Amino acid sequence: MQVETTSLQDCLLIKDRIFKDDRGYFFESFNQKTFKELTGVDINFVQDNQSRSQYGVLRGLHFQTGSHAQAKLVRVLEGKVLDVAVDIRKESPTYGKSFSVELSDTSGTQLFIPRGFAHGFVVLSETATFFYKCDNYYNKASESGIAYNDPKLEIDWSVDAADIILSEKDQNNPTLQQLENSL
Repeated sequence: MQVETTSLQDCLLIKDRIFKDDRGYFFESFNQKTFKELTGVDINFVQDNQSRSQYGVLRGLHFQTGSHAQAKLVRVLEGKVLDVAVDIRKESPTYGKSFSVELSDTSGTQLFIPRGFAHGFVVLSETATFFYKCDNYYNKASESGIAYNDPKLEIDWSVDAADIILSEKDQNNPTLQQLENSL
């Protein structure tokens, strides 16, 4: 495992060490001891989530508030997505900034998103299976979101607006500025 910093404070790219031979490949997708040694983050993941979506499906930008905030380690099992993290920690020097990365089943890359970030992704391939570990349990009363097309975030989702498919909930997310008083 190799760790790279991103343009957002505390948000990290994790490059997996992949062993390939004529049978296929093998890699260790997570090792708590190695993760802590390389990142300095002592984390206990308690919930795994997986979704499958078609081209153009955009899930996000989501986060949980208060004591139910979640850190996530995300990866793609099949297909390709554009994955986006937005720093919503008011005290952070990267507050209101976003980071995007293409993740795929062949990239060997994961993204660690700490607590205090909004997160979303859009499917760039015909379909994609997305997997993520969370360090806190889902709590419906604490879920929130930010509009994926918030003009101040300037996120290029790499998909034509006419092809984006949103849930009803995500169609009604406020901008970060509209949320600022509740963060």
